[in-house]
Order: sequence, then C-alpha cells, then structure tokens
Amino acid sequence: MLLVIQNDPRVPPAFFGTLLMEWGIAHRVLRLFAGDPMPDSSETSAVIVLGGTMGVHDREDFPFLEPLSGLIRDAADIGTPLLGICLGGQLLAHALGGEVHSGCRGEKGLQRVKTVADDPLFAGLPPSFYAFQWHNDSFSVPPGAAHLAVSEICPGQAFRYRNTWGVQFHPEVDRATVAAWSATVDPEGLFAERFAAGEKEHRELARRILGNFLAVSALRKPFPATKAFKTA
Repeated sequence: MLLVIQNDPRVPPAFFGTLLMEWGIAHRVLRLFAGDPMPDSSETSAVIVLGGTMGVHDREDFPFLEPLSGLIRDAADIGTPLLGICLGGQLLAHALGGEVHSGCRGEKGLQRVKTVADDPLFAGLPPSFYAFQWHNDSFSVPPGAAHLAVSEICPGQAFRYRNTWGVQFHPEVDRATVAAWSATVDPEGLFAERFAAGEKEHRELARRILGNFLAVSALRKPFPATKAFKTA
C-alpha cells in the first residue's frame, strides 16, 4: 500500500489525493501532526512525504521529524520507492548527507523549472515547465544522487538517489491550497489568480509526476507515449 505522510494540517495531499481516489490507488494518509504512529518501512510498498511549515532542523519542536527521517533513510537503503516534496525532499536530502539551508532566498508562486537529466519521474514532461513553489529553505543535491532539475533562483529542484526522489516544488497543490497559503502574504490574490490561469497545465504536471512515480513503484501502469503538454 502507498503511504502518504502529512506533516502539517496546512499541507494536505490536495490534488494528489484527488488523483489517488480517481485512479483507485490503495493508500493511507499518515497524519504525523495529529500523532499517528510511524509504521515500519517494510509495511509499505511506496511512500510520499509531503511538505510542512517547519524546517528540517526543527526537531525539538516537532519530535516526529526524527523517526520520519529514519523511515526515509530506511526507504533509501532497502529500495522502497519514495517521493519527497518540499520539506519531504529536504528531509531526504538531509538524510543522505546533503545540506538544507536558506541560501537561495526562497521561491513563491509559479516558477520555471528546467530538467537537466532524463529520469522516469519526468517522463512525458517537456524540458522546461512551470511549477508552484512555496519555500524558504532549499536543499543541495546529496552525495551520490543524480541532479535532475534546476530553477533560475534555486539550483536544487529535483534529485534521485536509487529509488527515492526529492523535489523542491509542489506538484500536489490545488487552487484551494494555493489560496490558503497565499492569503496572509498576498491580500490581492495575485498568486492564486496566476495559479488559476495555469491550472490546466499544473494538473497535467501533477498527473504526470504522480503517475510516473506510481508506475516506477509498480502501483499503476505507465502512461502511453503521448505528446508532452505546453513548454514553459
């Protein structure tokens, strides 16, 4: 079964959750912020670790980050497919010896991401696409990992280590999530407005990334070869 780990009530599975239901993928959402117990890594066939407003180093305030990091490290060691998103990607990078810092001054809103290497996670995507960003910290690509994508501001956008992937951007968000996140910093609603204008392309990005991850996890058939959607 697919395990979706939610670290923060404000960072839900969102459109990924919709797709998992639509595709009939058996999954469980583990709400660590609510005290759900951490399962043994051997009990899951694949893992998605969502983001959160906390940081990798905030373990005193968020004690669940320590066992979560252990689960992530175990997944990397034993080959369990894992996709870490934003904080999830930072936790993966940190567990593998990479650095997590605030050196790239963060990104918010739709930003262009460019792939720098071929990888099954990005199959069917153009070499350049717009993805939603909402972060202050960022990761360096850990030792031994393949660097997969960059943006103009933050070079650490995606990497792969064995059967685990970390991405800095948020393919899982939907319009409601974007509106909630941006409400306090963007009272005019410009982030949400721009996201809504590009929502069709974003949904295709989400479908591709989640579908590709499920395919490499043997939880869904791969997409047929089709023309990629609009490039950024």
